[in-house]
Amino acid sequence: MSQAGDDPKHWFDGDAGPVVRPYAMTRGRTSTATRHRLDLIAIVIPASAAGDPAGDRTLSPEHVEIVELCRASPQSIAELAAGLDLPVGVVRVFVGDLVESELVHVTRPVPPAELPDVNILREVINGLRAL
Repeated sequence: MSQAGDDPKHWFDGDAGPVVRPYAMTRGRTSTATRHRLDLIAIVIPASAAGDPAGDRTLSPEHVEIVELCRASPQSIAELAAGLDLPVGVVRVFVGDLVESELVHVTRPVPPAELPDVNILREVINGLRAL
């Protein structure tokens, strides 16, 4: 097994395989112009009119894989990053690209501050029981 220092043409460890830096995958981008906040818990859902992303030559294999993973079941940004073994920042850029291309939609869970107060819900239940 050759080591990285044995041959100057090899810039990777034989056990690890070739290394592609995250900035190379995103072409140097760290964000996209998408209007959605892409939190770790944002849910990515494929668009119904997405068609076959594998036939789109403008998409990288990672873009296609994200759409296909989400077709199986909607995934959060964190789940996609773990499933693809990519940094979260890279997945955010890819998902932003897919949103702009209208291949996926992103939804966010309701923030806890916007949920109804538990006491109000109890009062409603008690009022309904009193009827």
